[in-house]
Amino acid sequence: MRIAVMGAGSIGCHLGGHLARQADAEVTLIGRPTAMAVVAEKGLTLTSGRREPLHVPADRIAVATEASAAAGADVVLVTVKSDGTRAAARELAPHLKADTVVVSFQNGLHNAEALREELPQLTVLTGMVPYNVLQTEPGWFHQGTGGALMLDDDASGAPLVAALTAAGLRVEPRGDMRAVQYAKLLMNLNNAVNALSGVPLRAQLSDRSYRTCLALCQREALAAFRAAGVTPAQLGAVRPALMPRLLRLPDPVFTRLAKAMLAIDATARSSMWEDLQRGRLTEVDSLQGEVVALAGRNGLTAPANARLAALVHEAEQAGQGAARAWSGPELLAALRADA
Repeated sequence: MRIAVMGAGSIGCHLGGHLARQADAEVTLIGRPTAMAVVAEKGLTLTSGRREPLHVPADRIAVATEASAAAGADVVLVTVKSDGTRAAARELAPHLKADTVVVSFQNGLHNAEALREELPQLTVLTGMVPYNVLQTEPGWFHQGTGGALMLDDDASGAPLVAALTAAGLRVEPRGDMRAVQYAKLLMNLNNAVNALSGVPLRAQLSDRSYRTCLALCQREALAAFRAAGVTPAQLGAVRPALMPRLLRLPDPVFTRLAKAMLAIDATARSSMWEDLQRGRLTEVDSLQGEVVALAGRNGLTAPANARLAALVHEAEQAGQGAARAWSGPELLAALRADA
């Protein structure tokens, strides 16, 4: 199987690296010149708190910086940020064969739809990555949380499911990927909280004030979902509607009841935190911004999400590594001020 990864950042290198370890897979990563130069020289090292590091030698994986490198691919995994989806599709379009399967493994609700609009002759599947992956040093990518990859339960995706499974990754074909996307959006509303906190995910989620920030965002999102007639999938032990209540429990009670949620590597952080540290634009408009827009279309407001998005944009403008680290009480007070 020939597989190309368009937008090979942390998630793309993680997925592509695992797939490249198989003898019967040819993987090409397409990404930024600096990042691809590191892979070409050193290969990839994939780490996790659940196993020993895995190394992918440089000669096992091809790298490129242009979409033309996807020519002849059987499968293209799209892992660019949401605001780059249409541009990526247009760059890929002249080079893909008629039976290429394109899979969106991106955050946000509309990327697969955008890909279908730009690539109308191709099969486009919706995928979801439940865990976070961060680059800890050039060429090293660490998976800090667990979970199963999900994608549309479609016959065209079966070879990819088999390849991912053979690569040691858990995969779950689903017939309700739209509901899964809304559930993932609820989870991803924590990305901004974590990015502004400046602390690892486990420490942040162990703090009731930070969790209350997330609960405020999720309550607004759930209200917008109800108004729009949307029911998010249940991806864990707790129904989405009950999650804000769980998050607001006192720390000792939450720690006892939410062991699975806190089963996170001590150093894991959100990808949005990494973006701010590296001086890159974030995906907050596809997360908090999506909730604000959906609420507005249904006659509601989402002040906590709007405020959080504004704070992230301020942090973006501050520049690489210069964003303020907010304590839990400070951030909660800022969100409540606009309620």
